[in-house]
Amino acid sequence: MRRHRLQDLIEWKNRATRKPLLVRGARQVGKSYLVRAFGLEHFRNVVEINFEMRPDLASLFAGSLDPQRLVRDIKIATQQEIHPGETLLFFDEIQLVPQSLTALRYFYEKMPDLHVIAAGSLLEFAIEEVGIPVGRVESLYLYPMNFAEFVEARGQRELCSLLEDHVVNDPISEFAHKQFLSLLSEYFAVGGMPEATRVWSETQDLVSVARVHSTLVENYRQDFPKYARRAQVKYVETVFQSIPRLLGRKFVYSHIDPSIKARDLKAALQLLSKAGVVHLVHHTSANGIPLGAETKTDVFKVIFLDVALAQSLLGLQQGVWILDAATQFANRGAIVESFVGQEILAAGPAQIRNELFYWVREKSTSLAEVDYICTKHGQILPIEVKSGSRRRGKSVQILLSEKPNIKEYRQVSIDNFHSLRHGSNIPLYAVQRLIQGP
Repeated sequence: MRRHRLQDLIEWKNRATRKPLLVRGARQVGKSYLVRAFGLEHFRNVVEINFEMRPDLASLFAGSLDPQRLVRDIKIATQQEIHPGETLLFFDEIQLVPQSLTALRYFYEKMPDLHVIAAGSLLEFAIEEVGIPVGRVESLYLYPMNFAEFVEARGQRELCSLLEDHVVNDPISEFAHKQFLSLLSEYFAVGGMPEATRVWSETQDLVSVARVHSTLVENYRQDFPKYARRAQVKYVETVFQSIPRLLGRKFVYSHIDPSIKARDLKAALQLLSKAGVVHLVHHTSANGIPLGAETKTDVFKVIFLDVALAQSLLGLQQGVWILDAATQFANRGAIVESFVGQEILAAGPAQIRNELFYWVREKSTSLAEVDYICTKHGQILPIEVKSGSRRRGKSVQILLSEKPNIKEYRQVSIDNFHSLRHGSNIPLYAVQRLIQGP
C-alpha cells in the first residue's frame, strides 16, 4: 500500500538542509510501515532500532549523546554497517526512551550527512516530557489512509489519475462517477486504518475487517493508562465512548454526562486529542487569515480519528454502506461530515499538525453553520457538506453575505462536478482534489 507521504520523505532525503525527522501521528496509522518502505526503496540499507523490541538498547542513550559514539555502539549492537548518505537510521517506538529525542539534536549538529528518522506511538507525550530540539528536528504528520490511497490499494490507480488534473465544474463520465461512489461506499465501511484496508483488499470479508476495527479500538483503550493518570482513565474512557454519537454537533460537556465536572471531561478530551484519537474542529470568525486568530475556544466540534472506527464504537452495521450506499449517504450525515474532515487533514501540509475550522452564527432567530472553513491560495474557502438529509445551502449564503472578503464556496456531495451560484459542487470522492488542486 503506497502512501502519498512517501513523496514528502523523498523530498526530505534529497534536501541539502535536511534535519532528523520525527514521523508523528496516532497509533496504527502506518508510521513504521511508511518509514520501512521508504528506506528499502531509497537507501542501500536500513538500520532499525525498535525500543519496544530491544529495551536493552535504551542504555545506549544513558551516557554521552555524541553521535559518533552512538553510531559505533549501534553498529556493534545490530551487526550492521552505517554509512552516511547510504544508510537510513530509524529509531522506532522512540517515546520509550525520551533521551533519544534529545540525541537527535546532536545528529543534526555533528553528523548532518546521516539520514535519521524517529517514530513512535504516543510520541506527543514524550515530547511534552523532554521537549524537542527547536530548529534541529523536522516533523512529518501521518493520518489514516485517505480515499485516494484506499482506491490505489484496491488496484484502481488509473481511476485516481482522472482527478489529478480535472477541471472543476466539468463533470467526469457517469461510468467513472459510479465507480468512485462504489469505492467510496467501501471506504465508509472499511475506513482508512492500514490494517483494515489490507484485510479488505485481500479477503473482501467485512467480518474480518470488523475484527480489525474491534482490535484497534481495544488497543486505543489499552493506551489510556499510558498517558492518563489513574483518576483520569475513567473520564478518558467516557469521552472516548461518547464522541462518535456527538459527531456533527457543537461539543457540550454536559451532553456526555451531566454528573461529571466539565473540567475533568475537558482534560480527558485534551489527552485524546494529543494522542491523535480525536480532532477538534474549532470555531473561526472567518474574518481573515490565519483562521485561528479569532476563535471562540468554547465553541468547537469533534471528529474521530477514522470514520469506520467511529461507526464501530457506535455499533453500526457497516456492511449496509455496500448494500445500500445511497440511503447511508443520506442518513449518516455526521459520518459524511467527519469523512470530509479526515480528507482535509490528510491533504494538508505534512510538516505541521493541521487544524480544522468551521463557522457558526448562534442567534435564536437565525442559526447558521458552515461545516468547514479552509484556506486556499491565500483566500478563505467555505466548504458545505451536503447529504440527502441536510440541505442547508442557506447557511453558506448567509456567510457570504456577511463576509464580503469571501468570494466563493465549495459544496461537497455525492453529485458529480457542477457549477453553483458563487461556487462549485465537488463530489465527496474528490475532497483531496479540492484542497490540493489548482
